Amino acid sequence: MPKLYMLVGVPGSGKSTWIKNQIWALGLSVVSTDPWVEDHAKRQGKTYSEVFEEYMPIAVRMMTNHALVAQANGNDIIWDQTSTTRASRAKKFRMLPEYSAIAVVFPTPEPEELAQRLASRPGKTIPPEVIARMIEDWEEPDLSEGFKEIWRV
Repeated sequence: MPKLYMLVGVPGSGKSTWIKNQIWALGLSVVSTDPWVEDHAKRQGKTYSEVFEEYMPIAVRMMTNHALVAQANGNDIIWDQTSTTRASRAKKFRMLPEYSAIAVVFPTPEPEELAQRLASRPGKTIPPEVIARMIEDWEEPDLSEGFKEIWRV
């Protein structure tokens, strides 16, 4: 049974950095909108933030197609999005019902640390109210959602 590692954490909590440090994950399909947005921004000579709003619907379609190709090939998947609510996680479960899902949960850093991490990403600005809403709307993942395991980073 293929595995789905669903990363759960606000922007700046360390999800993408964690992936880069997982030697065991080399060769897994990493599903995210970020590479699509970053590539589009680079081709346009703009920043991630400058193209985010207009390009995100296309990036979501590209990400979804990537997940479906990985599924068709039976690949294990790391889904690198915030996935901070049950509803957002349920969409992924519906798309990949045959996967054995593992939640990889990233704690929200203290406000000062989070601000530093977010500020260290030039050209990728997330409005503070968006981060605050994600933190407020956070729903802790649990096994009742369909996860086989929950890892805490």
